[in-house]
Amino acid sequence: MPGRVSTTNSSASRVIQKSSSQKSNSRRATTASAVTVPDEGPSTSLRVRICEVFNDAQKSTAGHRKLAVSLRKIQEECCYEPAHAQRQERGEFGEDDFNVEVARCVIRLIGVKKSEAVGDRIVKFLGLFLRRASDKDAALIPENQTEETQSLLETPSTRLTSHIMSILLSLLGSKEKVVRYRATQLVAHIINSLDSVDDEHYHIIRMSLSKRLRDKEPMIRVQAVLGLGRLAGNETEEDQEDPGSDNEDANGLLQKLLEVLQNDPSAEVRRSLLLNLPLTPATLPFLLERARDVDPAIRRALYSRLLPALGDFRHLSLSMREKLLRWGLRDRDENVRKATGRLFRERWIEDCAGSSGPVDGSAAEQTAAPSLDSLLELLERIDVVSSTAGNGIATEAMKEFWIGRPDYQDAIVFDDHFWDALTPERVFVARSFNDFCKEGENGRFESMAEEKMPEVTKLAFFLQRYANDLVNCIRYNNVLSQGEQEEDTVEKEFIVEQLLHIAKTLDYTDEIGRRKMFALLRETLAIAELPEEITKLVVDVLRGVCGSEAAGERDFCGIVLEAIAEVHDNLAPDEPVADNEDASFHSARSELSDNTPTESRPRGNANTVNSDNDEVDEEKAIQEIMINMKCLHITRCMLENVEGDLQQNIHLVTMLNNLVVPAVRSHEAPIRERGLLCLGLCCLLDKALAQENLSLFLHCFTKGHDALQVSALHILCDILTTHANLVTAESVDPALRKSVYKIFSKGLKAFHTPEVQSAATTALCKLMLTSVVRDDELLKQLVTIFFDPATKGNAAVTQALSYFLPVFCHSKRGNMELMSAIAAGVIHTQVNLADEMDEEEEAIGINMVGNMLIDWTDARKLVVQATAAVSWDEAGEKEVKAVNGDVHLVLADSLLERALNHGCSREERKAVLTMLGKLYITSNSSVDKLQAATDLATEAIDAKIAPDATSRNSLSKLHQALTRARGEVDSVRPSVEDQAADQTVAENGLDGDERSDVEETKMEVEEDRAVTQSQDTLLEELLDGQDEDV
Repeated sequence: MPGRVSTTNSSASRVIQKSSSQKSNSRRATTASAVTVPDEGPSTSLRVRICEVFNDAQKSTAGHRKLAVSLRKIQEECCYEPAHAQRQERGEFGEDDFNVEVARCVIRLIGVKKSEAVGDRIVKFLGLFLRRASDKDAALIPENQTEETQSLLETPSTRLTSHIMSILLSLLGSKEKVVRYRATQLVAHIINSLDSVDDEHYHIIRMSLSKRLRDKEPMIRVQAVLGLGRLAGNETEEDQEDPGSDNEDANGLLQKLLEVLQNDPSAEVRRSLLLNLPLTPATLPFLLERARDVDPAIRRALYSRLLPALGDFRHLSLSMREKLLRWGLRDRDENVRKATGRLFRERWIEDCAGSSGPVDGSAAEQTAAPSLDSLLELLERIDVVSSTAGNGIATEAMKEFWIGRPDYQDAIVFDDHFWDALTPERVFVARSFNDFCKEGENGRFESMAEEKMPEVTKLAFFLQRYANDLVNCIRYNNVLSQGEQEEDTVEKEFIVEQLLHIAKTLDYTDEIGRRKMFALLRETLAIAELPEEITKLVVDVLRGVCGSEAAGERDFCGIVLEAIAEVHDNLAPDEPVADNEDASFHSARSELSDNTPTESRPRGNANTVNSDNDEVDEEKAIQEIMINMKCLHITRCMLENVEGDLQQNIHLVTMLNNLVVPAVRSHEAPIRERGLLCLGLCCLLDKALAQENLSLFLHCFTKGHDALQVSALHILCDILTTHANLVTAESVDPALRKSVYKIFSKGLKAFHTPEVQSAATTALCKLMLTSVVRDDELLKQLVTIFFDPATKGNAAVTQALSYFLPVFCHSKRGNMELMSAIAAGVIHTQVNLADEMDEEEEAIGINMVGNMLIDWTDARKLVVQATAAVSWDEAGEKEVKAVNGDVHLVLADSLLERALNHGCSREERKAVLTMLGKLYITSNSSVDKLQAATDLATEAIDAKIAPDATSRNSLSKLHQALTRARGEVDSVRPSVEDQAADQTVAENGLDGDERSDVEETKMEVEEDRAVTQSQDTLLEELLDGQDEDV
């Protein structure tokens, strides 16, 4: 930068300052202090003209194009020979003068803060001008000269860009964050505006911006990644054009940017990189990984901007499509879920329909007409068979599709041709459409379902047809043992499952259709080869067909037990008599005779006979296990659909005695485990049975393996939730209650088996939220596990406790008091745990633990406050009084007692005393508790137990708050007593008539008080009801 400058207030010095002239002097001083303005020299006509252009550019972006043309004309006058004689008088300035004046205006921008909008406008204008000037200069160069020269040709615009870059690069390392921000912003914007940069400055720009990636200011890092993203994109394109090149610099830059994308603490930096990194096979996995980012704006940007701009979604792998849908549709942020739904129903369906509209939104995108083939292809691309089973995402995706595409709702047709040629995709379209219509708001789509879906009788015929095809295919595979039919079987199973899902939602008021469906389900349930998932759905549909009343439940149980008997007979036929064998048995033997000829077997060999007998015995044992497993599975499905009393249903009693109890006593582990599950379901229907078998489930947890322990915990949780009196009643044996609590305590300590620990944690959280289990030691153990680094890898435990602990404490005052009673013990445990840990392990800070305990015990955060905290004035307006602060007084007592204990270490005492200054102390508390806490605080101050200044300040703050609260209580009590005494004296001095008036007034007051008391009682009942709901 030339040194011919002065401090005169020329028009150029007002280019940036004019927008700030109306601000305070302090802001102008702060802005000007960022850059020291040197001597600028005398004003010239060129400076005036350029400053006028920049002055207009900072006002609004609307006229930037016109101003860029004006500035380009000035540049041409200074850099090229004038075309007309009358303009020769303006040619007194050269190219260097123009570059100096433009750079002078750019320097004026360096000190403008980020909050000033004029700075961003000037940056945009400068980029627009440089791009336009570069295009104009490139158009003036002959084409042959461009082809002969490989390097960048020098033009007035390139020299101006180099001049500005040389100034900005020297300012990137400034100590002032405003200077670094504007310099980095200008460099990044110029790089993104131009097609090419001079090689002389390219490596310097790359190195300087790479250093800004580590800047402490996030706003500077954002601008750095905007510039480096463009450089990385250009280098990646060069590598693709020349695959043999070994560009280590490009790979190094890309690796740096990917590292920043993964680890930068600023969400804005990660978002900028997400939208500016080049889309290549190397970067795509890292970009799609941002679907799990902690910031919802980044996740929303991925689904709303990056993925639509990615192109055809079919280029993604099948697993990645399924993950993106699952992560997006199940995101906790509503905007992310909406963006994912729009992506699925608008972008992906258009890719399947072959729409070639613009992706960037520059023009109106033409939506293809509704097409069933496009929808079927979309479902095929997300593998609807696998993505629907279990925890699949296809059902949720199609729900979003039907919600946002009313054109497909009207266009879809389910005629006979559709049902005659069902595929997994076709049947899922029908099932998802039916669910959408049935689950719609206020049943507004019910008519659409009745119009388009088949009636019960027709659907029963379709179900019978495809169920027979499935059974025939399974039997064919069992006979031939051919693996190529496996896929066909999976698809047929899926079709039958979806038809059964549709059947669950139908209206069975039509008696003809109900009878047809009833007979079909009864016949289907007795098929032994039926898969377990289809068996469960058949039982569920059969329960709906039989009706919801008690008589229908008894009929349902009887029908299922008959089907179980038929399954048992089909799988285990009696031994046939040699003289009179069944014809079907003969045909089966004849089919097998070709493959296993009996004539070739040696005779008279005892070893062979014994081995054959062993094989037969083994086959019989396996067959017996399969029989019992199938029957127990049907039994479990039936019990899951029964709600009545066990003893009032003779079918259930028979099933319990003849099937469940023998299964529990079986020596085969699979049968015993399934029998245990069925027994647990039976215990939910009968309290006496649950009380008898409670010790059995405790024994299963103690002696069983991991899977059995998880099942036992689930059963115990369900039984205690259904029959809470088994452990809460006063007549319960204390030893039994202790055994139950011991089981949960042992499960919480199972760090080596995460499944058992998560099951125990989830079960105990449910029982404590419903007040079935109320034990301070178990609560302390839950809190300790929540802060224990050993559970960091068990996401199920961490997530369950993250929800449970605040909800448990803020729902009821009793829960909050229980938490305050164990807080001191939790702090003691955490301090000891931190001392025992290795240096490499990271533990949660003890101050964070204390802050969370204070938050959980803050009475102001109770969902339902006590009735004394809410009242109404004479005008009927609600008044909220000070919340009772007894909970934190109890916490203060326990913390002070722990701090005064001689066994308390220095670190523990420091943590305990630091918590005292953050407690909520109010005069609306118990006088006795205030006095007790004050005495303990005074004793602690006199004993000088505080190890440092912070602890002393916290202890002193608590003592002052307690003294202030006691003073307010003492000041209120005498005033009330004085008013009562004055009123008594005044009444004694009245005559008879006046005294009678006073008596009448008192009676009116008593009546009003009675009405108010009844209102308070009603309010208390309502609030107690809300408390129970919570």
